[in-house]
Amino acid sequence: MYTPRPFAFSADQSDAVRRIMDENPFAAMVIPSAAGLETVHIPFLLDPTRGDHGTLRAHVARANPIWQHFGDDPALVIFWGPHAYVSPDWYVSEGLVPTWNYVAVHAQGVPSIVDKLDEVEALLADLSAASEESLAPKPPWTMDRVPADQRTALMRGIVAFEIPITHLEAKQKLSQNRTPDDIAGVAAGLRQTGGDANTTVAALMEKAAR
Repeated sequence: MYTPRPFAFSADQSDAVRRIMDENPFAAMVIPSAAGLETVHIPFLLDPTRGDHGTLRAHVARANPIWQHFGDDPALVIFWGPHAYVSPDWYVSEGLVPTWNYVAVHAQGVPSIVDKLDEVEALLADLSAASEESLAPKPPWTMDRVPADQRTALMRGIVAFEIPITHLEAKQKLSQNRTPDDIAGVAAGLRQTGGDANTTVAALMEKAAR
């Protein structure tokens, strides 16, 4: 990923990078095959305790052929954080052009299949728990609400896998290469436009500029 120096995360921002993956778990996984590139869009869980950069956990439908291309080649998993269009009208400086501010993380590693049913069930429980947590105060849905025989059949219909992350890249393009007045102008413009993404990007810009 092309990352000019002003947009790079520093070495002491590893927690911030992990937070991007945790808060934006629905990602795209790309893996090479004989026919070209295969892609799937699925939620991932990050286990930060396993490996230097953590380990990603996920599953796909068994009918999806992408898992058949797992081998020695690494997969690329792309996480999108907040992003927003930036209008030149918001800058104080003249002669600038439209752009897009965003945060993104690229994680690479070789996928390996998880085939033990107890480990597959644990993955499914962890995935649902992570998503259900955001729906509080609703009582969380749990795997034990599915009858045991149906649960086993459902688990055999998926392929669970893990990706120990061997290479991690992160980028936060938040107008760090602009003047303080330009940054303030863009942040104000985003807030005036409104919307969760715009206001989030405005807050991130102001934080990065401190």
